[in-house]
Amino acid sequence: MTTQPFARLSDDDLATCVHCGLCLDACPTFRQTGLETESPRGRIYLMTQWKRGQLPFTEDQARHIDLCLGCRTCEAVCPSGVPYGRIIEAGRSEVERVRRPAPKHWLARTALRQLVAKPRRLRTFGAITRTAQAVGLTSILRSGRQLPKLRPRFQVPAGGIAPAIGKRKHRVAFLVGCVMPILYPQSHEAAVRLLQLAGCEVWFPRAERCCGALLAHNGDLEGAERLRDANMDVYRDSNFEALVVDSAGCGAHLKDFYPELKGRVKDLSEWLVEVGLPAPQRDVKLRVTYQDACHLAHAQRIRKQPRDLIRAVPGVELVEMRHPDICCGAAGLYSTMEPAMSARILKEKLDDVATTRAEILVTANPGCQMQLESGLRSIGSTMQVEHVAELVVQAFLH
Repeated sequence: MTTQPFARLSDDDLATCVHCGLCLDACPTFRQTGLETESPRGRIYLMTQWKRGQLPFTEDQARHIDLCLGCRTCEAVCPSGVPYGRIIEAGRSEVERVRRPAPKHWLARTALRQLVAKPRRLRTFGAITRTAQAVGLTSILRSGRQLPKLRPRFQVPAGGIAPAIGKRKHRVAFLVGCVMPILYPQSHEAAVRLLQLAGCEVWFPRAERCCGALLAHNGDLEGAERLRDANMDVYRDSNFEALVVDSAGCGAHLKDFYPELKGRVKDLSEWLVEVGLPAPQRDVKLRVTYQDACHLAHAQRIRKQPRDLIRAVPGVELVEMRHPDICCGAAGLYSTMEPAMSARILKEKLDDVATTRAEILVTANPGCQMQLESGLRSIGSTMQVEHVAELVVQAFLH
């Protein structure tokens, strides 16, 4: 009998893969292992056999699903248009439905549902973590050492509106989200400033919650749907041209999972290039390299716009690494759930980054920022990591 998560997949979804192998060299886990079972087509074959009842479920087989980063690099190179993101989310949901409860999986689901999806609890947790960092307690745990130094969290302007600078041309909603206002408030501040400079009145929906991306990516599609329903009660019939998102993973999820928004979800770089910024006010003399966030480049197919914004900053020298669009190994909770494979993938990325001799490594997703910052710290590098908005806004600071 077809299981509930797999019922989301049609046979056409799975049969789209013709097993041509063009995805292999793009897949981070295949690049590391050379194993067919750690490739997109290997995982699709496994899930097809499960769905048809031709292969029994085992934990050993589930490990191949666990080790997928969900980076969707394979989608970008697939000539057949395989919807791998939808397939792996359904497969992961099925794994979580039938597997024996394990402490780390139970803890991840509980943390996502009871902490990340609850704004007040998450804000409290952020405040506790800032205090723990101040007294050195977070250095005890590996996950604590990965965290950036936390600043005061992002504050929504009084009245929930940030007015346009100069003439108002647009009204946009801004996704504050769950972890980003705690981990990287400076990225949000830079993003909102750029939107204001572009003539946007920025609205912050008061009852907005986590978009559900982290839950969906970790196999909790039911939890993600509940968050979608709550958020759509906020967004539905509201007066805004675009919902602007400065987190690549969130933007991809919203575009895939929120059909009612009908094309109104825009990545920050996508929107700013579309509406235009005023002329820069100052030079920013920096050597910069750009890391494509997977869910921006592969899921949303946005590669040119961030680079256009970077190149428009006077004085910036953009130096491309060899493989800017290969995953850094962050992938939401992946670096915590699968630290060994994540570290192998990160090492390949850091070796690539080092060849650029850049002063600043720019990306567009908080998970990438945290993974890359942690990796650079671990090798004693002085290279800084910034969100693309943090770099671009420097051209407008007096």
